[in-house]
Order: sequence, then C-alpha cells, then structure tokens
Amino acid sequence: MKEHRLKIGNIEAALPILQGGMGVGISLGNLAGAVAKAGGIGVISAAQIGFREPDFDTDTKGANLRAIKKEYEKARAIAPDGIIGFNLMVAMNHYEEYVRAAIDAGADIIISGAGLPMDLPEIAGKSGVKLAPIVSTEKSARVILKYWGKKYSRMPDLLVIEGPKAGGHLGFTKEQLKEYDEDEAYDTEVRRLLDTVKMYEEKYECRIPTALGGGIENRKQALHAFSLGVDAIQAATRFVTTEECDADIRYKEAYIHANQDDIVIVKSPVGMPGRAIMNPFMKKVMAGERIPHSPCHGCLHSCNPAEIPYCITDALIHAAKGEVNDALLFCGKYAYKAKGLETVKEVVDSLLAERV
Repeated sequence: MKEHRLKIGNIEAALPILQGGMGVGISLGNLAGAVAKAGGIGVISAAQIGFREPDFDTDTKGANLRAIKKEYEKARAIAPDGIIGFNLMVAMNHYEEYVRAAIDAGADIIISGAGLPMDLPEIAGKSGVKLAPIVSTEKSARVILKYWGKKYSRMPDLLVIEGPKAGGHLGFTKEQLKEYDEDEAYDTEVRRLLDTVKMYEEKYECRIPTALGGGIENRKQALHAFSLGVDAIQAATRFVTTEECDADIRYKEAYIHANQDDIVIVKSPVGMPGRAIMNPFMKKVMAGERIPHSPCHGCLHSCNPAEIPYCITDALIHAAKGEVNDALLFCGKYAYKAKGLETVKEVVDSLLAERV
C-alpha cells in the first residue's frame, strides 16, 4: 500500500500519522517537534503542561498558559514547516482559556477529547485553526456531527477515533471494554462510525478525514487500520520509548521492562477507566489505600479532592519526572512490546514505510 499525504482542509501532512497527546509532561515540545519534522502531526498535551514552572503550585493556570507558549515555540523551532497541534481535554478546568492560548501560540490543529468538545467551534471563533474532536463510538461521533452541523453549520476538520486498546483514560465503560475486546467487534463499530461520517460528508458537501488510534503498534496493525477506510493512524505508546520523548528515562524504562501481565485497566480518581502499568503505587490504590496528596491544582472539573483515593496530577507528575514507584504509569495495551529506545523516525518508518 502506498502511503498518502494527509489533507486537513488547506494544510497537509507528508505522512498520514498523528502522535497522540500524552499528559502530564510526556508529549511536549520536543516529541511533537520531532514527529512534525518527520512528516507527521506532532501533538503537545496541555494537561498540567506547566508543572515544571516555579509557580505551578501557587498559580497553576498561569503556569500552564505560559508553558503552552513555551512548548509550542520549542516544537516550532524543531519543525519550522511541520504541523503542530495541541491535545486539550474537555474535562479540564479553564478549558476555553487553554484552547485560546494554544490558538494564540500558533497551533495548526486542536485535538480534543475526554468529553465531547461540543462548543469548540465557538471557542475557536474565526481563528482558522483546524478542529479535531476525539470519539470512540458511532454514537459519540453522531452526537458531535449532528450538534456541530445544527449549531455551527460546520463539520470537524479531522475526526480522531480512539479505540479500546489505547492508553490513559479510555472513552468506554468497563462493559464496552469487554464487548470490544475482540478486534472484529471494534472493527464493526469503526465501520459503522465511518458510515455515519460519510452520511454527514454528503449532507454538508465536505470531506471529513479520519484517524484511528489505540493499539497500533506495528506495520500490520497500521495496514489493518487503513483497510477499514480511515485516512490516518494515531500512535502514542510507540513514541514514549523514543529518544525525543519528553518523559524521564525511567518512565521509558518502565515500558521497556514491563511484562504483558503488568498492563492493567485501572480506575482513575475521576471515575474513568484507564490503562496503566501495575507498580507499587497502583497496588496500594487497588488495595484501598488513600494516598496523601498536594493541595488541589484544579486540573479536572469532575474531581472532588476530599473524596479521591489519590491525586491524578501528583501521580502523573511523578511519572513524568521518573519517580515511577509513586506514579500512575499510563500506557497502551502493547506497551510491554517495547524492547529499547528508538528514534521518532524509526517509529514512523516501522509503522508506515513500505516494505519491499
């Protein structure tokens, strides 16, 4: 299969691959810049992006807004002509301000999930930034397409489909995760979703490119994704164990040393299922232990600090800093397959380069 360029409105990526957004501090300017330089779409996660700023504890929002600009500039210096975007979670406090900060920084595209970004077109206004909602099911795709069409008379510039084998927070219930455990079950859901996309393309006389992510670890899986009819793939876990990834080396080594049985479904403090590496921290949580946490940094609007078993901001900052025994180590289903460090180019080539 000959790889094609990915057209998103009036911008075009040389390769049909997006790097998934990974917060806190895993996909920042260095990784996003490297992916954009390689011809894909590099994505900076804005989730608690300012955790290294000196005033993060006292002015979290200010630190995050400042870091959005810094990390974008870092990525842009690496890839002056590349496509660089931000991943922004709808569930974040101050979501609208972070979206506008990313746009002001110069983002080419906003990719948004952890809830449906119903009013993202209104927030983006006439900025011209490309908008890419994240969906996991046909139902969620239909909801966002119908709403954007009716209220804003527009469609997404890109639709990102995240499957059940992805890392971090998952857009599925535990029951759905069991239902979609077999590849063919979720393939059927993707085909239904793409049929809905086609219906809205015809209705609004436009093109809605799609990207599929979640468990795409090798060339065979990438080819399978394309065979379903999507225009691009999204990969995240594969980019963690790259030299360019912004995470601490000890976080990367946690992937490299993990076994298949270490990859588990966990419950985050905000009640969402997620996928992570079992470690001493998670064993304590699963045993019912409450982990003391820092004063609230106001990350997610669905969090009640008085009731949570642990602070997800604290746990993810520990991960980014390499304090792996005290960390929530989010990962995709196939993280255990990492055997060593690679470069971003090697990862991209392994997923997309044609075989002779």
